[in-house]
Amino acid sequence: MGYIPIHRRLNGSRLCKTLCRAFWRYSKGNRCKILLVSPESELDPQASEKERNWLPLIIATVVVLVVAGLGFLLFGGGKKEQMPATSAVNAPLAGYASSLEISRLHMSESGNLAGGKLTYVDGWITNRGSQTVTGVTAQVIFRAFNHEVAQNENHQLKVIRMRDPYIDVASLADLPLKPGATAEFRLIFDAVSPNWDGAFPEIRLLKVESK
Repeated sequence: MGYIPIHRRLNGSRLCKTLCRAFWRYSKGNRCKILLVSPESELDPQASEKERNWLPLIIATVVVLVVAGLGFLLFGGGKKEQMPATSAVNAPLAGYASSLEISRLHMSESGNLAGGKLTYVDGWITNRGSQTVTGVTAQVIFRAFNHEVAQNENHQLKVIRMRDPYIDVASLADLPLKPGATAEFRLIFDAVSPNWDGAFPEIRLLKVESK
């Protein structure tokens, strides 16, 4: 759309002079010519508003991408079957459990910053099978003096990466257990039932991930 001239004789009136000095051009013949700019020009308020509206759209897009990314991180691994916090004492063992040998158990305790006490169950696990183990869910059962169950928990078995200058543990997904290999593991308990008889707990391998 082009310019639309509008001619209007105002005979040198003060209004014409004022308008022309402020916004338009004042001619020698006391004529004032008002030029209407096209809608595509930079003075079009609708065009400026459209440009400003890009910012909310960009922000909304970024928020959607961030939420989608967090959802994937939190729930992307949901396809894997998750073991419950506890299982029945007679829950079936994993099929590959017979190929994994648990030995040399020992226990220790230490205080934490909250003033509580941590209990550690350490031992060794050996892979006697032909598959590489990438995860183990262990059921740990503490018995009372009457041989009843005092405490029953499921834990992801983690192997000890190093002992000096401090003990560092890692999952079997990070440090897979190859066929014929042996690794030291550690199970950590924030609390143990006061009814525990003090003997080593039973460790039952309910789930084994391998490749």
